[in-house]
Amino acid sequence: MSPELISILVLVVVFVIATTRSVNMGALAFAAAFAVGELVADLDADGIFAGFPGDLFVVLVGVTYLFAIARANGTTDWLVHASIRLVRGRVALIPWVMFAITGALTAIGAVSPAAVAIVAPIALSFATRYGISPLLMGAMVVHGAQGGGFSPISIYGTIVNGIVEREHLPGNEVFLFLASLIVNLVIAGVMFVLFGGLKLWAQGAVPLDEAAGSGGAPDKRDTSDAGTGPAPSSGTAPSSGAGPATAVATRTEAPDTTRLTPARIATLTALVALVVAVLAFDLDAGLTSITLAVILSAAWPEDSRKAVGQIAWSTVLLICGVLTYVGVLEEIGTIKWAGEGVGGIGVPLLAAVLLCYIGAIVSAFASSVGIMGALIPLAVPFLAQGEIGAVGMVAALAVSATVVDVSPFSTNGALVLAAAPDVDRERFFRQLMIYGGIVVAVVPAVVWLVLVVPGFG
Repeated sequence: MSPELISILVLVVVFVIATTRSVNMGALAFAAAFAVGELVADLDADGIFAGFPGDLFVVLVGVTYLFAIARANGTTDWLVHASIRLVRGRVALIPWVMFAITGALTAIGAVSPAAVAIVAPIALSFATRYGISPLLMGAMVVHGAQGGGFSPISIYGTIVNGIVEREHLPGNEVFLFLASLIVNLVIAGVMFVLFGGLKLWAQGAVPLDEAAGSGGAPDKRDTSDAGTGPAPSSGTAPSSGAGPATAVATRTEAPDTTRLTPARIATLTALVALVVAVLAFDLDAGLTSITLAVILSAAWPEDSRKAVGQIAWSTVLLICGVLTYVGVLEEIGTIKWAGEGVGGIGVPLLAAVLLCYIGAIVSAFASSVGIMGALIPLAVPFLAQGEIGAVGMVAALAVSATVVDVSPFSTNGALVLAAAPDVDRERFFRQLMIYGGIVVAVVPAVVWLVLVVPGFG
């Protein structure tokens, strides 16, 4: 049996054990990376750790640390109520506001994970406060980021258009941008309808005095959606984190959500500084977040005492373990092996849809940009035959490789999972995993049918 096939079978075993035995999948993945790396690929420790996502580790820790402080001193409550007043009390509009904000950030040049890291904690805090499905809110944030992600001046857009130019393929920057925007907009609309958006709209506006009153609006979470109570101690649930006690403590320490205290002003300044540092100066979101969190902790230690314990450590273990194993797969050559096998198929349309699925499946666990950079060149041989439109094929690959970032194993999905306060994280993880699986199963076939089969380009 080839090393590539063994590594895929081991990954399947990891999924089965994690699902049936409630063992943290990240811990299993670390063990699998060690076993496959040492016994199958003859890698040493350095080779295995080459795939460890150090940058994502810092982003997850830094962002959850900073926003744990923001929750503790009441800044997120203040932002929630300010948002309610901005839309004149219509809670149903907030998911679309979050979609638009993240889309605008990525369209003007923000890296998608950076935009999600900035918006997701505020959006998920809002969802918890007003009974909006966290899955709906998280999906709106991620799909918003991907909707704007392929504008001609965006990071993704410039990378893909650069690959197309390098491979001497015909390209259309506007078509690529609109294809991604429309697909993500449609998915967001479907999510809005299926996960309570129409019900929120039918409820109308909440009274502005309730949204801005002392003590804030009562927690109206739908417990059937995300769960309540302390998170389980096994699986992906955190051993300590943002449980119901956090919400109680927040309301006890900062009951007046309308007043800007010095700590809240400093925290808002820190959040603005994070946005400016990431977008204007291209600084790392994780390192910047940790630095700002440390400054706030030093100035107001009473608000920040429990913040380190509220970092989503179980999520960090989960994501870093899985991505380390994916790094081993890349080191072995499993991903290239699968792509080349598909590229050798003699039926161009069949090869096209399989490449879209490979892009979606692998990107759900790995770098979307890296996958696009690998798959577009693999498509060149049969694109050169003229039977497949290059413009439509490139757009289909780009959409397939990025729309799946709602997966909890991707950077964006992991940020959403880590940012959600007061939820059963194990249950929310499973919801994101199921939703991500549905997107992986459905979207590549749809974009292939719409963009590739008609022969655009």
